[in-house]
Parts: sequence; C-alpha cells; structure tokens
Amino acid sequence: MPMLDALAEAIGPRNCLTDEGDMAPYAVDWRGTSRAMPLAVLKPGRVEEVSAAMRIASEAGIPVVPAGGRTGLAGAAVARPGAPPSLVLSLERLNRIRDVDARDFSVVAEAGCVVQQVQQAAAAVDRFFPIAWGAQGTAQIGGMLGTNAGGIRTIRWGNARELVLGLEVVLADGRVLNDLRRVRKDNSGYALRHLFIGAEGTLGVITAAALRLVPPMRAVETAFLAVPSPEAALSLLGRMQGAGAELIAFELMNRLCLEMVARHGPHLRLPLPLESPWFVMVEMAAPHPAVPVRAMLETALEGALEAGECTDAVPAESEAQRLAFWRIREDFPEFSRMDGPAIATDTAVPVSAVPEFLGRIEAALAARWPEGRMYAIGHAGDGNIHVSLKAPPGIAQKDWAAIAGGADMVVNEIAVALGGSFSAEHGIGTSKLHVMQALKDPLALELMRRIKATLDPQGLMNPGKVIPSN
Repeated sequence: MPMLDALAEAIGPRNCLTDEGDMAPYAVDWRGTSRAMPLAVLKPGRVEEVSAAMRIASEAGIPVVPAGGRTGLAGAAVARPGAPPSLVLSLERLNRIRDVDARDFSVVAEAGCVVQQVQQAAAAVDRFFPIAWGAQGTAQIGGMLGTNAGGIRTIRWGNARELVLGLEVVLADGRVLNDLRRVRKDNSGYALRHLFIGAEGTLGVITAAALRLVPPMRAVETAFLAVPSPEAALSLLGRMQGAGAELIAFELMNRLCLEMVARHGPHLRLPLPLESPWFVMVEMAAPHPAVPVRAMLETALEGALEAGECTDAVPAESEAQRLAFWRIREDFPEFSRMDGPAIATDTAVPVSAVPEFLGRIEAALAARWPEGRMYAIGHAGDGNIHVSLKAPPGIAQKDWAAIAGGADMVVNEIAVALGGSFSAEHGIGTSKLHVMQALKDPLALELMRRIKATLDPQGLMNPGKVIPSN
C-alpha cells in the first residue's frame, strides 16, 4: 500500500508495524473490553516524524488513534471495533525530558515520558511533580493530558490541567502548534492548550508539555481511619483541612473494597479490623522538615475521635508502613478486575454533596439490583467517587452487562442532578458516549462539534471518541 510505504519511509520501517502479532498489544485496552486490530501501528521518535505521519494520513484520509501507555479505562487509545481501518500512533518513543529548570519550577517532557519518569526528573533537581495514581509507572504524559487525569493529590494540586504551562501539538494536517512557553501569565488571546487537554486525541496529538513543578514535601504523615459514615468523613475532611499542614490526599472507601483487597492481596496487611462500614486514608505534608506535621495530625485525630468523626485511627509509623497503606489504595483497580464483572462509573459531585450522593445511589441500586454489591472508593477530598456494581459470584461479564447495564446511568443521573459530572478523571472514550448523548448539555455538544470540525475537518483524529454522533 503506497500510504504504508510513505509512512515507513517517514518514520523508519522498524517503526511502522503491520504484523498482527506485533500490533496485538496496541489492539486492546487495559480493561480488555475493547479490541480492534489497526491497519498499522506507528512509533515516531521525533515531533517531525509525528508531523510527517499526520500529513500522510491526512492526505490518504485514514483515521489516526493516538496512544500512550494504554492504561485508560474508557477505550480512547485503541481503534474502534467495526470502524474503518485506522492507524494507531504510539508516542512511546517520544520519551525525552527536554528541560528541567529548578529555578523556574518547570519541566518540559515529551508525550511518551512515563509519569514516574517526570517525577524522578523533578526529584533530581529537588523539585516535585505532584500528579500521582496507581498507573504512574506505565501511564504516559500524553495520555495523562489527553484525559486530564486526576489521581490522589487533586485535592491539593488539581487535575493535570492545572499543572500545564504550555503544549506542543501536531494538528490533524501535520502542522505543529508550538506553545511550550513556561510563563505563568499570558492573556494574549485564547488559551489554546486547554482545548487539547482532556480531548483524548480528537483534536490533535500532544507531543510535549511544559509542566509546573512544586517544592518537595519533606515532612509527610499518613493515617488509616475507620469512619462511621460518609457524613462523618465530610466533617473529618473539614477538620483535616484546618489542621495546620497541607492536606494532600483524602481517600474514602467502603468496607466491601477492603474485603476485596483481603481476598486478592494476601500480601497486604490491612491496618484496621473490617468492623467499620467506611474507611478513610488521609495524608498531610509540608515542604519544610521542621513543620510538626505528625503533631498536627495526631491533634486532629484526637479531636476527630472525640467528635465521633472516626472510631479508630492508625498513623503510619514508618515510610515502609506509609507505602504499604498506599498499596492498598493503588492496587485496588487490579484487584477489582480480578474480582469479576462490574458496572463501573467515574463520577464527581460537589464535596458537600458526597454523603447525599452515596446515600441516594446505594438506595437506588439496591432497589433495582438487590443481588449486586456496591463498591465505592475514591478521592472524597475533591468529590470524585468511583462507584461500581459488582455481579454475584458465578455470573459472566456479558450476562451481568445484560442484567445490570443500566446501573451506570442510575449513578450518573444522580451525580448530574446534584451538580456533578459523569466523567471525573477517566475521560469519555467510547464507553461513555451514551452518557454524553443523554446527559451533556446540548449546546455544549454543539460547540464541541464546531471546534472538532474546525481543527479536524476530515474527522480523522480519533473518530468515534468523546463526541457522540448526531
């Protein structure tokens, strides 16, 4: 095929994969639920090669699916089953740290850099890149920005969007938008970078980003707590935010989540007996080692115990124990996948609405699917709660999808009714297109389609993702 020959010449034959065995890892998402073999997998190593590949694909009218570490949960980084043949554009070879400036508190990283690689580059100059979640050792910067990923520290530093100073983006026709400036203030017109963050590759290919760094946290304290209810957890959150140190994580989970961890992670020691209906992980920190973070944490916990906001608490007594606490939270997605079929959601509500949200969905799901088990875990400090309805033992995924396939809409509708969102940090991809069609403001969808048509008039950038068809 002439187009494939041109691509092989532009990026090198070894970087243009056409053998199905070589392409197989790029044909399936992390969940294993979306599978489609692409026409070819392209692995450019420089922005000029990305530009050439996009120009060739545009001239041939072939769709392009940008892909990073493929740890996403919404099916955005793989070709669509049953759709016209497409090219998967893997950014894994664009993996260089172009610059780290400690005085400027910034780093310029290419899209294929693994998130952990950027964290390490920042640490090497005594700085801190605060984005963190379980997949940080595999997820790449391009995917992080394409989905506007959040994670455990959003309560303090925000989602990925809040850490971006500038972007380099290859457009659908191959032109390169170089907006890698690292200034903190720039009111010279539209902030174009924000169009591409969270767009999941539907408007262009992010090839590099200038990212904001912060001072390292030199005093860190973590505790695992038993709480009687989400309402009590919300009161506890307010107490911790006023404790004196930075509150950098506040994770809420129900007992079923920890029972799952106990089933699938026997190597992990649970800090507390499973006697409470809800549990919280809290982390406080300060950039100066002399800040008495431990004393602040203990004082806050004493007050919380007296007020009934928590019923038991275990502060980490060592760095090893602190990391062991986090393994419980970070390994949960893998344990959930091992535990069997589920209808999963990724919702966010105003923090003050978290207790009402959980109470309403628990009642609604129990009324319609009493045989299901509701798991709730998430970043309660920013209102992002991941709710899933698990199948009873012995039911296959396709059967549970047929039985409880409407559970996601029940959860999403309640979240939106409370002023929230049906997609907090995982993106839309293909898995939430039906929710976009049903719950997204029609005018917002119209404006999104206009933007898409302007930047990608042929509709070749990750088609069928994010924006539902009319």
